[in-house]
Amino acid sequence: MQLLGNLLQAVKPSPTLAITRKAADLKRQGVDIIGLSQGEPDFPTPDHINAAAKLAIDKGLTRYTDVDGTPELKAAIVRKFERENGLDYDSSEISVGTGAKQIIFNALLATLNHGDEVIIPAPYWVSYPDMVRLAGGIPVEVSCPENQSFKITAAQLKRAITPRTKWVILNSPSNPTGAGYSAMELKQLGAVLLGHPQVYVLSDDIYEHLRYDGWEFNTIAAQVPALRNRTLTVNGVSKAYSMTGWRIGFAGGPKNLIAAMSTLQSQSTSNPCSIAQAAAQAALDGPLDFLESRNQIFRQRRDLCLDALETTPGLTCRRPEGAFYLFPSCEELINRQTPAKRLLSDDTDVCRYLLEQARVAVVPGSAFGLEGYFRMSFATSTEQLEQACVRIRLACEQLS
Repeated sequence: MQLLGNLLQAVKPSPTLAITRKAADLKRQGVDIIGLSQGEPDFPTPDHINAAAKLAIDKGLTRYTDVDGTPELKAAIVRKFERENGLDYDSSEISVGTGAKQIIFNALLATLNHGDEVIIPAPYWVSYPDMVRLAGGIPVEVSCPENQSFKITAAQLKRAITPRTKWVILNSPSNPTGAGYSAMELKQLGAVLLGHPQVYVLSDDIYEHLRYDGWEFNTIAAQVPALRNRTLTVNGVSKAYSMTGWRIGFAGGPKNLIAAMSTLQSQSTSNPCSIAQAAAQAALDGPLDFLESRNQIFRQRRDLCLDALETTPGLTCRRPEGAFYLFPSCEELINRQTPAKRLLSDDTDVCRYLLEQARVAVVPGSAFGLEGYFRMSFATSTEQLEQACVRIRLACEQLS
């Protein structure tokens, strides 16, 4: 008798977590592994945020809260959207969950009927397609190659929309490529969407504050105000504020969708952690000056890795606008032989070789919907990155 439900059969464990676990297993065996597979800032949570959490504990704020966020945190989110994005929301249009991942899952589960389609530009964050499948929908992957900067074009979007399309997902800056949409590009996509009133937009802005070289962040609901009432603008405190373990994500969107997401959350996790909500309120209402120095460090690490990849045989890499990932092409390494005479047949083989030979953990591009690449995070110490880049270059030089 089959124990697991049919829906789960189509869902795969997160490849990033799988690589991280394998690297951790090797570390436990005493192998010196440098992990560049996980998207987590290595900076500590800022002191003023920690202090707010401690104060919340001392004040006894340890009980259930409203299902989808305290009024205080929702008010801080309203202020954040108005101040930083030019978006005007009411608290009834705000949802708070245990991370942006839950917010996205809630939205899809609350809206998708069997067979509804969700357009997902590829490469994409690994969880998008499986969340769509779990919600009963069909992920429609649109390949966005490097020669168009890994971004979907208006023409591609127009071709991908069908009468079954319910959502299109945009992620800028992107995981895994760091590519960011310009205001003009968002307006062009918006012009297409205005002609299809049945299509909603899920704008995943989680890497909003991690940007380089003067690139300006934009979000589609602000650039195309006519789409505001069918856009869910998703964000959180994990990346910019180094609060991945605090698990607080949020979104602004149509009131009926937010209410449905709240009902769904009331029957799953209920409210996010009360202490983490107090910390998130302090984060959103607090200073952002620490970001400048951290982004400068991230940019230096990015450039260090880019310079190293330029001198590594078989690898090339586009310069990202934001986030803390590089997405190098390894197509030239495919069909080469390892010192053990093993053929590298695809990007998964390349990543396995780098883990075993270079002792560096990265994630194959095929996990993100685009083969012939791999993702490496530069959200780790400069010393570790320097060492990892040397190891990768030496390993690539040994291929024949």
